[in-house]
Amino acid sequence: MAASVTALSRSDLLGAIMREHREGLVSYAEKMLGDRGLAEDIAQETVIRAWRSIDRLLGMEGSVRGWLFTVTRHLVIDWVRKPHARREFVGDTHNDPVPGTDGTGAVHDRLVLRPLLRKLSAEHRAVLVHIYLCDRTVQETAGILGVPVGTVKSRQHNALRKLRADARPEAARTVR
Repeated sequence: MAASVTALSRSDLLGAIMREHREGLVSYAEKMLGDRGLAEDIAQETVIRAWRSIDRLLGMEGSVRGWLFTVTRHLVIDWVRKPHARREFVGDTHNDPVPGTDGTGAVHDRLVLRPLLRKLSAEHRAVLVHIYLCDRTVQETAGILGVPVGTVKSRQHNALRKLRADARPEAARTVR
């Protein structure tokens, strides 16, 4: 922020947070979640927590921006770790990978990939979504899902094996 944090009043600080950081917080959360609406909710909760901690922020010598992004990251992690979030996150609400410019990628995803993913258990699907669609490492996925790294590797292996087996008949049907 341009002005010194200590020189700002409570309402000035909250207004500055909203003006200067809201969109950055939403973008940050959206990159982790893949869902704009949920990211906006997380950013709103971050601002609410900033309001509740306004005295702390006014007297803080460090970066208010850093504090906000740390709170946002923790809120995202908390949300993803909730059992209900895993089911919602890995279901039909996740964002598809960017399709090819001709649009065939999106058609392929809807006709072939989504039905195949639905055949997987929620645990196997969650691992694939985190690793392949969210571009997370095995270690990050293990931390988010709250399971050991070996469990993530095993679920990844078994899910890919099932997808390959299920995709062969699907591919044969769609080619004919």
